[in-house]
Amino acid sequence: MRSAVTERLRSPPTRPLSRAAIHSDRRVNKALARADARKWHYAVLATLDEFGPASQAELSSRTGIYRSDLVAVIKELTERGLTERAPDPADRRRNMVTLTEPGRRQLLRLGKLLADVEDEVLAPLSPAQREQLTYLLTTLVNDHGQQI
Repeated sequence: MRSAVTERLRSPPTRPLSRAAIHSDRRVNKALARADARKWHYAVLATLDEFGPASQAELSSRTGIYRSDLVAVIKELTERGLTERAPDPADRRRNMVTLTEPGRRQLLRLGKLLADVEDEVLAPLSPAQREQLTYLLTTLVNDHGQQI
């Protein structure tokens, strides 16, 4: 039986790359939503866990979240007790954001949830293929001047 998709749509690698990204993104967003979280929540919590307390400007730079959007994310996380925001003792004009113990626990929960989604999305691939895919995608992203 012939495919219902034209060869012009099947053959360029950007098409399956885009479709795989859309599928993965939907699965991640859906799983995080069930945990009352978003990708930006995870990004901020993971960054604070790895690098320690940071200013909003540092968090914006490290996560790629626009500063104006980051303010709302930090507000949500702080209201939930996952982060704390306080004036920087070295420069009282800026705020420092710190990960709390409940924030660490939430980060662990979200990390497990995301690992499960990754296993589901990448189920057709062997461990070696997953490693190769990660390498190739990272190469593409880095070449375009972005960071993962």
